[in-house]
Amino acid sequence: MIKKLFVCCFLAVSLGIWGKSGNTTVVISLDGCRWDYPMWYDTPMFDFMAEHGLSSGLIPSFPSKTFPNHYTLATGLYPDHHGIVANSFLDTESGEVFSLSNREQKFDPIYYGGEPIWITAKRQGIRTAVFYWPGSDVPIQGQHPDIYYNYDDKPRLSLKKRIEGILAQLSRPVEERPQLIMAYLEQPDAHGHDYGPQSKLTRQKVLLVDSLIGHLYRRLCHHHLNKSVNLVVLSDHGMAWVDSTHAVKVSHLLKSEWVRDIVGEIPACIYANPGYTDSIYLALKDIPHARVWRKNEVPSYLHYGTSPRIGDVVVLPDIGYVVYEKKFQSGGTHGYDPNLQEMHAMFRAIGPDIPHRSIPHFPNVCIYNYLCRLLGIEPAPNDGEDIEFLIE
Repeated sequence: MIKKLFVCCFLAVSLGIWGKSGNTTVVISLDGCRWDYPMWYDTPMFDFMAEHGLSSGLIPSFPSKTFPNHYTLATGLYPDHHGIVANSFLDTESGEVFSLSNREQKFDPIYYGGEPIWITAKRQGIRTAVFYWPGSDVPIQGQHPDIYYNYDDKPRLSLKKRIEGILAQLSRPVEERPQLIMAYLEQPDAHGHDYGPQSKLTRQKVLLVDSLIGHLYRRLCHHHLNKSVNLVVLSDHGMAWVDSTHAVKVSHLLKSEWVRDIVGEIPACIYANPGYTDSIYLALKDIPHARVWRKNEVPSYLHYGTSPRIGDVVVLPDIGYVVYEKKFQSGGTHGYDPNLQEMHAMFRAIGPDIPHRSIPHFPNVCIYNYLCRLLGIEPAPNDGEDIEFLIE
């Protein structure tokens, strides 16, 4: 108990998060922005934030996918605990496969556990505005942010319009101004998938989002809002290259009567028919370029394996490989072991309540508590105290 208290205090001091200041917190997620993109590419704003604010990297939760990790950032819970255990999964209770392309499922709050930061803040009197953050358009606990946008509604706001929307919220009278503003930008992830993390086209999108953040900060300074706004820029996961020849195929090793369903590719979750979990595991355990576990044997450091939505057998391919039966194009992807640095995400923060320092990479389950500290509100139960690595 004493060690845990010391650890929490250490992170609070490192992040500069003691008490409520009344300042506004703006959180912007750049999907798929690797922690080392600023080392590869010319990113003057990210470099400025590192020099004059807080610089680090985020260790994603497993699986290092977009929807599970954005909801982890919002709740401080591992995907195994908040229920969005992958971008797609079999809900064994309903027998339906959850898919982001299915609007009825995507907007059904039954899938979403925990308490997102916008609800925690709203419940404690903090006004909130959220631009497209995954889960913000779902009526979780019967509530939405005070201002929110449905990601599936078209036309969708451009990346630039989202930045302008943040500035518009900050220009409102103080009594109407949100104290928590969040925004999701789908780049550079989209180009990272299509062209790989080291493509010139991906580089262009990294430079674009850096310039948008720079534009936002310059406008804050012009209106003297940089003295009352804490700006947090982060990402959900990294990106790795996968060659089209690196498919791990499993279906030919399995009998149809063994398998209820196979969902996903990094990892692949295999849902067994009753009595066939061991048959599936034994058939796959020695396949090359992958690790295979029974659900209850997934390594503890991955925090994955207790949710009924996880497959009975989990197949995690090595980085650079994907569990896939059909042909696919070479490109970028993610979902791998969070300990791999290729999966780590960028973290920058600057503002009146944020110190000037660089700290070691830390788990993204800590972000929820961090935002609660900046806002001066009481967090809901979460997994964010698992930060012992910072003092080892």
